[in-house]
Amino acid sequence: MSVENGEWILRGLNEDDPRCLLTPEALTAYIEEVGFLPLFATAGIPDFSVEERTAVGGWWTDDPTRDPWLWRQVIAAEGRVAYGKFFAGKAGFISRAWFPYFVNARRDGYDFDARWEDGKASFREKKIMDLFAAGEERFSTDTRLLAGFGKGGEKNFEGTVTSLQRQTYLVIRDFRCRLNRQGAPYGWPIAVYTAPESLWGYEDVTSAYVESPAVSRDRILRRAAALRSDAEPEKLRRLLG
Repeated sequence: MSVENGEWILRGLNEDDPRCLLTPEALTAYIEEVGFLPLFATAGIPDFSVEERTAVGGWWTDDPTRDPWLWRQVIAAEGRVAYGKFFAGKAGFISRAWFPYFVNARRDGYDFDARWEDGKASFREKKIMDLFAAGEERFSTDTRLLAGFGKGGEKNFEGTVTSLQRQTYLVIRDFRCRLNRQGAPYGWPIAVYTAPESLWGYEDVTSAYVESPAVSRDRILRRAAALRSDAEPEKLRRLLG
């Protein structure tokens, strides 16, 4: 998605294009096939996003059968692939098979507690991660409040929680509405965070720790280059971190 002449432009497909993914199930299967996929297009990396593989007319229609913006909620809740801000601060998906390599590469071999003990994590990150130490799932709004962000407290919640997703310490587990006193949902669906270990288990998530982070980084870049040989190499490196 880009801005051209003051207008937002989507790089999608026509629904009758054989490459077009028409259901959230088809999108999940495609993510599992390729391994990882940003939500929106990146300049210099063609055909490497959900945007470019779905119908341009389906976005933001509020039609759950056509709208990829709603599909991301369905896919996050299913838990077959990880969803979060993994790609240069932007949202996207990583398959369960490829997630351990991103964990090893992005964490540089550190669990969060070890990162904190070695002075490599910020106090703001620590305040957020303490809320997920026992496998909790929390609304983004509750996370902000409980970690002490907001008026008179810590600053830059969005930047901090985005950094934790980029480092693979948090994922967006679901989008849920709050419940009123009668138990009925109200308002817009809100992002729900959790640690990926609570989704898939510690051994699964950290299984690539057996190789060096550099090897995992190279593995990811080689996979991306194989998928998009026409992409600008430096753009891939920046996107995949």
